[in-house]
Amino acid sequence: MDGHREMMGLRNVSSHCSISEMDDYDLSRLLDKPKLNIERKRSFDERSLSELSIGLSKGLDSYENLYSYSPGGRSGFDTPASSTRNSFEPHPMVAEAWEALRRSLVYFRGQPVGTIAAYDHASEEVLNYDQVFVRDFVPSALAFLMNGEPDIVKNFLLKTLQLQGWEKRIDRFKLGEGVMPASFKVLHDPVRKTDSIVADFGESAIGRVAPVDSGFWWIILLRAYTKSTGDLSLAETPECQKGMRLILALCLSEGFDTFPTLLCADGCSMIDRRMGIYGYPIEIQALFFMALRCALAMLKHDAEGKEFIERIVKRLHAMSYHMRGYFWLDFQQLNDIYRYKTEEYSHTAVNKFNVIPDSIPEWVFDFMPTRGGYFIGNVSPARMDFRWFALGNCVAILSSLATPEQAAAIMDLIEARWEELVGEMPLKICYPAIESHEWRIVTGCDPKNTRWSYHNGGSWPVLLWLLTAACIKTGRPQIARRLIDLAETRLLKDSWPEYYDGKLGKYIGKQARKFQTWSIAGYLVAKMMLEDPSHLGMISLEEDKQMKPVIKRSSSWTC
Repeated sequence: MDGHREMMGLRNVSSHCSISEMDDYDLSRLLDKPKLNIERKRSFDERSLSELSIGLSKGLDSYENLYSYSPGGRSGFDTPASSTRNSFEPHPMVAEAWEALRRSLVYFRGQPVGTIAAYDHASEEVLNYDQVFVRDFVPSALAFLMNGEPDIVKNFLLKTLQLQGWEKRIDRFKLGEGVMPASFKVLHDPVRKTDSIVADFGESAIGRVAPVDSGFWWIILLRAYTKSTGDLSLAETPECQKGMRLILALCLSEGFDTFPTLLCADGCSMIDRRMGIYGYPIEIQALFFMALRCALAMLKHDAEGKEFIERIVKRLHAMSYHMRGYFWLDFQQLNDIYRYKTEEYSHTAVNKFNVIPDSIPEWVFDFMPTRGGYFIGNVSPARMDFRWFALGNCVAILSSLATPEQAAAIMDLIEARWEELVGEMPLKICYPAIESHEWRIVTGCDPKNTRWSYHNGGSWPVLLWLLTAACIKTGRPQIARRLIDLAETRLLKDSWPEYYDGKLGKYIGKQARKFQTWSIAGYLVAKMMLEDPSHLGMISLEEDKQMKPVIKRSSSWTC
């Protein structure tokens, strides 16, 4: 183990510098460990929080029962293993997608460590699309895991873990130790025949905002790797355990917050430009909740791990109550808010956040069906952002932040508002678009986020995999099939764009990159999950009955 620590020794290096001679570990040595040969299991059950809160001292006896192994088995370099398990002929787009995905691979010292954001040679400006983004790599990682190719995922997890140990400064301010990079770039020196890495922790990003979601995605991906391969050894290494604890320490620290949700700046997630999501955005809260549950399953019950487990359990209970009660909106709740009294003082107040009913936007009254509901974009004092955000609601389903009834209601809403949320290309990143005076105030006149474009109501093909997973979990695979059929009419023909513009998502985005890697990987993951739903276990967590809050108000989905 000492040798392993030395091999993964982390150095404090400024993220502004290019490092070519780091004390790097040899990735190939880490891939020599024999994999466990465990039969595939169909159960996706996780430990209940009640069991953890009662039996924190029971040790690791049942730890191996948390995971099931899905032996994919590669069937060749260009042939997806998932297609060999089915009797029908795969769609011709699948082979094209795999070829495009493999073209995006990035190598560091001969080992694949990720995929670049886009492989668009026609674009005049590369910007940072030639870098490996943590959030962008997640669908690529899932595709490789589902295809029985876990090595690149392991390499990526270890490489980003090493980058976490770098010293991170923006101007004269030092970032928290647990911050994961937004992205990194591999530089090849053909003369010296050396490779080096430059990482971005937010100092080069639009608005200079650190990526809050990167650490959450890293924990979620570590659990997906463990679930897929049955290899517990990676998550159990002291380095991975420390990496998780550092991320959690940033989020679980006590301060002035009166809510269990996580306070964030604008532009700290997939929506990485000013879009009025500052405060407590649903995307971050859902990812935070899921990362907490994934970490709970992987943290060791040693002295350090035990402390975090206790804090996680308490936070999850508080978050589930808060989110399911205050972020949830359905027909009945909308009607209740519409009738709210204001300026209530005392713990018996109904309108706890003093939301002014006149602040409810007109569009939401027509948008809300009598059956259905969703988690709204943001809740903070005197403010409710009623916009629909796709990623947050899909992750809420997959993490079981949404109760089964709420998950069904979200799917009911998508079906009822198909034209608005799906249109001609899945899926709207948010709805509706903000425009005119509101656009000028909220975005600061951002020319990239004009109405129905990019983050402002644009349609993003990468979201296909998340919605497909949500469809399968809620028992509605027919919706997933419809979504994939719709995507297959355009994606390949349009050269895998980053996003689409327009109310219906009809037009290729005005600044969209072609051959966007996560558009390609998102399609492959959706396709493979629908062909073999057992893959869902990598990215889905079952509901814990102990986290169900008592919500006294009526719920429209039961009407």
